[in-house]
Amino acid sequence: MNTVSDGLPQSPPPSPPGIQHHPAPLIERNSAITEPAWVRWSLILVALLFLLGFLLLPLVTVFVEALRNGWSAYLAALTEPDALAAIRLTLLTAAIAVTANLIFGLAAAWAIAKFEFRGKSLLITLIDLPFSVSPVVAGLIYILIFGAHGWAGPWLMDHGIKVAFAVPGIVLATIFVTFPFIARELIPLMQEQGTEYEQAALSLGASGWQTFWHVTLPNIRWGLLYGVLLCNARAMGEFGAVSVISGHIRGQTNTMPLHVEILYNEYQFSAAFAVASLLALLALLTLGVKAWLEWRHADQLAATRRH
Repeated sequence: MNTVSDGLPQSPPPSPPGIQHHPAPLIERNSAITEPAWVRWSLILVALLFLLGFLLLPLVTVFVEALRNGWSAYLAALTEPDALAAIRLTLLTAAIAVTANLIFGLAAAWAIAKFEFRGKSLLITLIDLPFSVSPVVAGLIYILIFGAHGWAGPWLMDHGIKVAFAVPGIVLATIFVTFPFIARELIPLMQEQGTEYEQAALSLGASGWQTFWHVTLPNIRWGLLYGVLLCNARAMGEFGAVSVISGHIRGQTNTMPLHVEILYNEYQFSAAFAVASLLALLALLTLGVKAWLEWRHADQLAATRRH
């Protein structure tokens, strides 16, 4: 009988016949996480220089140029009638576009994640279409449809309805370029959650609206808000499609980005940078709320990025 002395380490038992014992592989010292210090600091320096040169410096320049002539000139540029009209139109367009995309995004995500139907893959492909179509092309499409010589233009003119070179056309173009944002945030999130909770609620006697309001919506609320923020940011900053469909009618169909372009082309640089700084402030506000959501609800938002 073999005995083991107290305090002496035991040798590992022999491997069964036919089976070879392989020691655990050692981690190489030259792996990516043990790069030399100069490599790590070089990469960090390159990233910081890139952010400084292509993000922070232009952003700071906008505010510096906007305030070059003082606060009085800055406020005068923002309270000028055409500027106020552009601000109102931008906020109105963003509000309508976000609301429409919110309804569409919820309906599309619900249908794709919860049901199987013919044409489902086609629907997903169409949702991604605005990501691959140039905004300028989108604006031209609406001109082709609703313009004076377009497919529906003569009928609309006969009935006193104006879409192209008016607010309805701007809203339609903005909805087109922004409608994937909410849907694409919700679809993977709802697919991962499955239908178990909804089926349980329905089996307990809950109605469809009660199931959505008390079961589905609480599970997707942060992903939904995240998509709304992205959609709103894109809607307020959209230029290409709106530029084509708006007609550039000053004080009527100019949004904030279009107003900045007009002021800059007229060499009113201080006023142009003032309106641009307001757009930048709105973007920074959106970024701040987005960063807070990512920090506060990181686990729930992680599922929305798996696409």
